[in-house]
Amino acid sequence: MNSADQRELKKHVGKEAVKHVKDGMVLGLGSGTTIKYMVDALSERIKNEGLDIIGVPTSNKTKRYAESLGITTKDVDKVDHIDLTIDGADQIDKNFQGIKGGGAAHLMEKIVAINSDRNMWIVDESKMVKKLNYPLPLEVIPYGSGQLYRRLNRMGLHPKFRQSGHGGKLTTDSGDYIIDLGLPEITTPVQLGEKLDSMTGIVEHGLFLNIVNTIIVEHDDGPETIEAR
Repeated sequence: MNSADQRELKKHVGKEAVKHVKDGMVLGLGSGTTIKYMVDALSERIKNEGLDIIGVPTSNKTKRYAESLGITTKDVDKVDHIDLTIDGADQIDKNFQGIKGGGAAHLMEKIVAINSDRNMWIVDESKMVKKLNYPLPLEVIPYGSGQLYRRLNRMGLHPKFRQSGHGGKLTTDSGDYIIDLGLPEITTPVQLGEKLDSMTGIVEHGLFLNIVNTIIVEHDDGPETIEAR
């Protein structure tokens, strides 16, 4: 699939997702290129139908973009509930477990997700796999991150600090580092998630387990809606 075709699929799935948005909703706004198209489509619905929507962004980039299109946003601590969060995913396995964090926003994405009544992921068909094998992001505290890196390496998890485009380690919106784990296959994501949860210095991992309710997958012949849980 070339990049132009992939962009078209992302536009289509973004438009399909906002059909689920209702007037008065508090809506979690995910991060990433697919979500940019969803925010575009949401902005059009707000303008054309006069919808009253409050967006809860999962990254500074999403916040800036949504507000540039006239969408009202609030911090997650300034709302008493979130009706629905629409986000992308880097990969989804056959059991509808996911990996997120390719855009280094998975900490904020997970905070918004676990505080949402429902979660929807929108992806193109290339993101659907039998077993997860996408590089697994860890958001880690800078202090002691070298020691943590060595511990992960001894565990055979193939860690690598994510680099910024300007040289040096990439930092997240929260000022943390990202370590990506280069695992050939994640056969037991729940057990791996529990192991990572127990490790001091890891703020959050990119395994999103038993979180998604609805998945919209865009195929060449149109969208497919999957009710995962």
